[in-house]
Amino acid sequence: MVSAASVANSGRSPADLTITPRDFRFGRDENTARWWHGGNPYASALYNALSATFPKGEAFFIESVRRYMTHVPARLGEEIKAFTTQEVIHSREHAAFNKRAIDAGYDLTKLDARIDKRLALIRSKPPIAALAATMVLEHFTAILAHELLANPKHLTGADKASGDLWRWHAAEEIEHKGVAYDTWLAATKDWPRFKRWSVKAKVMLLVTSHFFPDRLRGAAELLRQDGITGFRAWAGLIRYGFFSPGMFRKILGAWASFFLPGFHPWNHDDRHLIAGFDLGGDYGQTPARKVRRARAAA
Repeated sequence: MVSAASVANSGRSPADLTITPRDFRFGRDENTARWWHGGNPYASALYNALSATFPKGEAFFIESVRRYMTHVPARLGEEIKAFTTQEVIHSREHAAFNKRAIDAGYDLTKLDARIDKRLALIRSKPPIAALAATMVLEHFTAILAHELLANPKHLTGADKASGDLWRWHAAEEIEHKGVAYDTWLAATKDWPRFKRWSVKAKVMLLVTSHFFPDRLRGAAELLRQDGITGFRAWAGLIRYGFFSPGMFRKILGAWASFFLPGFHPWNHDDRHLIAGFDLGGDYGQTPARKVRRARAAA
């Protein structure tokens, strides 16, 4: 567990924040249904499309942030190490989740190709562009995580292993939501304030122009493999994503806050959503961890 004290001259994370990697495993011995989210093809497709981005996307986040390890204060360096550990485990668990989707009969090739294309474009730019993109995408994951945990309706009907995977991931995204932003602040500390704001605003608008269309196209491709196409597919996705329960619509206010002067992810302290979060009991623990807990209790 890493104490994430405020970083002088580089960020405004809470002084008593902790970033705690939780090494859980989900659904390893289960066969996940194609429509695992309460039999709803649109919900299942949207979450599957999001999950398809995580293994490669989070590897990219790690790469982008760690590149600046030598340019940040020691405390932020420790936060980056904890962030890295969390993201590595997230990648592993979503790779396993994606494999279960493949085992259920889905072909993720087209989704992977789109992710590769986006990442290749960013990697062709200077390293600061990759960090800016990571900062922006981490804001997306943090506000999606907040909405997911604030409104239990989003995962109502999901099978237990899948629901717990998404809640666990959301909790840790909230916990480390300031790391990429603080790294950006440290890396651009010599920039004029307007340049810093202008660049991050432009990157946010560019990423947003791809984020929603790419996720919806990915979900539509999965629905096509279920025989749901055309107006029916798009109407179902738009209805689920933007109206009921409407996760994408409900994050728009938090998305817009990114453009405000003085923005920082921790301007909104939402740790109450993850207070005491450990999934409880033995769920999700590796066999080794179960043994250690049993010995400790003896």
